[in-house]
Amino acid sequence: MAKYKLISCNVFQRELCAAIADSPNVIDPEFLELGLHQSSGVLATRLQARIDEASAASDSAWAAAPEGQSRDATVGAYDAILLGYGLCGNGLAGLQARSLPLVLARAHDCCTILLGSRRAFLDKFGESLSAGWSSAGYIERGSTYFRASEVGQKTGLGLEYADLVEKYGEENAQYVWETMHPAMEEKEIRFIELPETAGLGYAETMRKRAADEGKDFTLLQGSSRLLRALVAGCWDSAEFLVVGPGQHIEPVYDHDRVIEAH
Repeated sequence: MAKYKLISCNVFQRELCAAIADSPNVIDPEFLELGLHQSSGVLATRLQARIDEASAASDSAWAAAPEGQSRDATVGAYDAILLGYGLCGNGLAGLQARSLPLVLARAHDCCTILLGSRRAFLDKFGESLSAGWSSAGYIERGSTYFRASEVGQKTGLGLEYADLVEKYGEENAQYVWETMHPAMEEKEIRFIELPETAGLGYAETMRKRAADEGKDFTLLQGSSRLLRALVAGCWDSAEFLVVGPGQHIEPVYDHDRVIEAH
């Protein structure tokens, strides 16, 4: 049995709470507001602060523990910090692990995580990377019922966006990209439904909203497999990144690895 600190976006709160209840590990969760995604800089600053505080508290608890006491019996001492996030519009780019490893899914954003894999994301969104979608967590926690995927912006169809960042900086690159790729009016509402939240009735709510707005409706079956693997400690290197102490998260801007540790 391991002991983990979990820091996650509250868009996953219902699904992660269900996963924690089934996890063989001890998990101390902390959920941050979805609104932090509105600025990658704000999200990065807030997350790094929480990582630093959790690492320092764990170090202090472990140092004060009686000799011979196991880590899982020591209040506040952890084996790793789990992040319930994807790259999230570069909000996690540059985050550093301190004394504890960081663990997160190889995903551009929460859409991939809610669908259960990068392959599922490409199967459903490969023809329209920036298409909008919704979920139970986004309906409950977001400022609107709908969100536009950031994957199309951050990956383009190759390294185009990354090139703009290198040339103009993050803020200017986003402006240039949006000018070159104006947003199209959504003609379809996609709703990702997971078993843990299917009983809430949000799919029918979204189906009716789509009809009222004259839009098509598509119900996508999601999966909590990545969230459950995260808290279970089942970190296949093809699907999860473990950032060792002293390393930081570095974006790759592809659909294979997504992020690496350096």
